[in-house]
Amino acid sequence: MPESRAKSGQFVTPGDRLGVIEEFTPGPGTYAEQGTVYSEITGRTLIDMLNKKVSVYPMVRVVVFPKVGSTVLGQVQDVQSRTARLRISKVGENAIAGFFSGILHISDVSPGFVENMFEVCKKGDLMRAKVISDKNRVFHLSTADKNLGVVYAFCSRCGHLLPLKGQRARCSSCDKIEKRKVASDYGEVEI
Repeated sequence: MPESRAKSGQFVTPGDRLGVIEEFTPGPGTYAEQGTVYSEITGRTLIDMLNKKVSVYPMVRVVVFPKVGSTVLGQVQDVQSRTARLRISKVGENAIAGFFSGILHISDVSPGFVENMFEVCKKGDLMRAKVISDKNRVFHLSTADKNLGVVYAFCSRCGHLLPLKGQRARCSSCDKIEKRKVASDYGEVEI
């Protein structure tokens, strides 16, 4: 793309020349090599003349799915004495289309001893976990880090959101006290 014809909205593919670094700084979807700015992805250009920045935004959304090492957010669908099943709705900061299920085993909840999964989470809770395995096409999860665990808990008796005090929560509606394995940012997560 010649500098004189550079404008927003042009369709570009990876490797297309967008300009030189004296003219634009590279933004999202671009890279600079030997003083020239190129498109890194297929998409449309956005030229910010005020900040002298060129970016390329994808025309299609990237398909997001859980991978080993990904941090996921999910809702607890079922709890047994040794496992919990989550319906995964986000991978990192990206919402996913469709759904995936993950299994959290009692041995992957915490570095310390946990007697049963009912002390960790209840059906309906929102949890953040890390994918530690995808063996046999099943996402195995862990909450053994301090920033992993329940991010929003709901009373198992009446369904109200539980305010947290330590590892225990007292329902403001029915006074039931419950225990959870909570994330360090409990109640602060944007859904």
